[in-house]
Amino acid sequence: MSTVSRASLDQKLAMAKRCSREATIAGTKAAAVATIASAIPTLASVRMLPWAKANINPTGQALIISTVAGMAYFIAADKKILSLARRHSYEEAPEHLKNTSFQGTGRPHPAFFRP
Repeated sequence: MSTVSRASLDQKLAMAKRCSREATIAGTKAAAVATIASAIPTLASVRMLPWAKANINPTGQALIISTVAGMAYFIAADKKILSLARRHSYEEAPEHLKNTSFQGTGRPHPAFFRP
């Protein structure tokens, strides 16, 4: 059984905090852009289109805009967390695993695998 040093745990905790902060910032930026991008057509359509004016009340408008902003936040934050995790897992991998080039066996493929 291996022991984990306190310094190693502190380093991993600091990296996790930094990654979550970067993901939060990326999500916030995406949510701000998505809010503007969805608010403009939503508010314009309610003022110009008779169907939207009759059927989308202010609560519906707010729901449309906030749903788009929330989805953008979580999608952007999740993408950032996954990209950072991928990058850090590659950086901490042993050298023999970093060589990702495929070394084929040189055998010909069966006929049903040929393009």
